[in-house]
Order: sequence, then C-alpha cells, then structure tokens
Amino acid sequence: MKHANTRRALAVTVLGVLPLAAAPVFAQDSISVMSFGGAYQQAERKAVFETYAATTGIAVNEQEYGGEIAKIAAMVESGNTTIDVVDVDAPTLLQGCDEGIFEVIDWDQIGPQDDWLEGTTSECGVGTIVYSTALAYNAATLENGPTVIADLFDTDKFPGKRGLWKNPATNLEFALLADGVPADQVYEDLATPEGVDRAFAKLDTIKDSIVWWEAGAQAPQLLASGEVVMTTAWNGRIYNANNEGQNFKIVWDNQILDSNYWVIPKGAKNSEASMAFIKYAVEPEVLAGITKYIPYGPVRKSAAPFVAPEDAANLPTSPENLTVALTLDNAFWADNGDEIRKRFTTWLAR
Repeated sequence: MKHANTRRALAVTVLGVLPLAAAPVFAQDSISVMSFGGAYQQAERKAVFETYAATTGIAVNEQEYGGEIAKIAAMVESGNTTIDVVDVDAPTLLQGCDEGIFEVIDWDQIGPQDDWLEGTTSECGVGTIVYSTALAYNAATLENGPTVIADLFDTDKFPGKRGLWKNPATNLEFALLADGVPADQVYEDLATPEGVDRAFAKLDTIKDSIVWWEAGAQAPQLLASGEVVMTTAWNGRIYNANNEGQNFKIVWDNQILDSNYWVIPKGAKNSEASMAFIKYAVEPEVLAGITKYIPYGPVRKSAAPFVAPEDAANLPTSPENLTVALTLDNAFWADNGDEIRKRFTTWLAR
C-alpha cells in the first residue's frame, strides 16, 4: 500500500459530526481490525475506529501488517481466524478472492454498488479509499511546469531527468496515454503484442533520462534535491512533502487511480459483526472524515458533499482532478504481469 505520513493534527472533533446509528447487538464487546499502520491507520483510527467505538460501544482492537497476504492465509489455514476485518490492496483482494480466503460480501447489507466508484466493489471486498499515481514537479524551481502527461516524455520542452517508479505497472499506461491512446483503450492495447511494443517504444524515448525510484518516499526526495525536473509519485507523498514546506504541484491529467478494500478473512469468529463494522466504515460521512487527515478520496459518490472544500482540492477523486483519469486494472496485471515484468527487466538491462 502506498501511503504517506501527514503532519496534520488528528483532532477528535469528528466524533461530534458523524452519524450515531443505533448500536448493533452482538455477543462481543470488541472487534479486531488489521491495517497498514503509519499515517493511514492513524487517519482510520480517528475517522473510523474511534467513532465506531463511540457509536456502538464496541471497542476496535487494532493490528498492523505490511500488506502480506501470507499472514492472512496462514491464519485462515490454521483454522484460527483471530482478525475480524482486514484492509487490503487490490492485488491482495484479487488473490485472496481467487484462493477463497475471504468471505463473500453481502452487498444488501452494505449499500448500492452503483454508488461506488469504478473498480472499488468486489464479490469479497468493499472499497474504502482511492489514491493515485500522478506526475509531479517542484514549482519552486520550475515556474512553468508540465500540464499534461505527454510533458513527461518531452525532453525538448522540459530538459532534465525524470523520476519513474521501477515497475512496469503505471509506466506502460502512462506511455500509451502520452502517445495518444484514449484512457478507455489503454488496456485493450496493452493486451496485444503491438500495444506492449508501442508502450516500450515510448519509454525508449526517455530511457536515458530516467532516474528510477522504488520506495514511495524517494519520489519527493528526488524533486527536493533537484535530481529530477519531474517525477511520477503517489499523491499522498506529494501532499506530505508540501506539509513539510515544499512547493510541489501535481499534474492530475491522466492520473492512475487505485484503491484499498475491507475484507473479512474466512472463518472470522462473528461475520455479522465484521459486516456491521464495514457497513459503518463506508458510510458517506465516515468516508469523508478520512479526508480530514490524509488525502485519499472516498469510494462513494454520496460522500462528496461531506468533504470540506479545502480537503477536496487535494483528493484524486475531486471532480476538478478527475479530468482524464485511468483506473489501474489490477486484474490485467494479475493475468499478464509476470510476462510483462520479464520483458521490463530485460529492457532495463539493455
């Protein structure tokens, strides 16, 4: 999961504005929830966990992990599922659904799926936040910076190094988008040998100018040091850098969206309690509450009216930022990733 730190004070005033539904009656006084730690889980704690406890009287016992599916699978396979709800990324959701280690979601209890943004609902997962990979630059050193994704590949207009995530996912999509492929045709093209060739050919045009980053914190560091004139980055990392005094700008044009999901591990002790927690966690006002603490967008359209204008400007899901966005097709990468990654590794070595 690609989460950033945030310096904003995590006030608990949200307790007074979230809906206080009648407390459900379960044969337990606590629920165990596992997420990714750091500033992201801190935001969940303030917007979701604490308000859920205040609303229902059910304490939330927090666990942290690094996103590894093996930890969930081992628990399920042992027949001792001690975690009631887990926050997972999209690849983990797909793998866990395929392997049958997550319970099927009863969407009749959760809400109408047509209220969720594209790609944020699943048979065994409920979307929780949307984040993005986007182009960013340092406005302190580049007054007239890039405005479209094609500028990433224009070394005449913007000479200098570019930062890219050392992963074929997102890079091949950006390459095709910059080469003129409409967003709704990107994966149709990437599913063909010709489309993959076209993407690598576009990357060839800037290969000598690329500085590769592997950890999310490296992208803003590259901008701050001046080692690159622009870089792709995870939006939360740019937000955090600006909170620490930088003047970085995000080019929202052709940003690539991705999501996290709530899942229930197979064999959870009280699936009814787990489902009730998820239902609460994705109520529109609760989803909007997360944006007070970290710049990840709500997955439900009905949450938009509850987001403060000053927070909305930093969200990848804000209407003004969703101009020409692409949703990362994790199913495509699950089916084709191994083959493309082999080619990417070979291409890097050339």
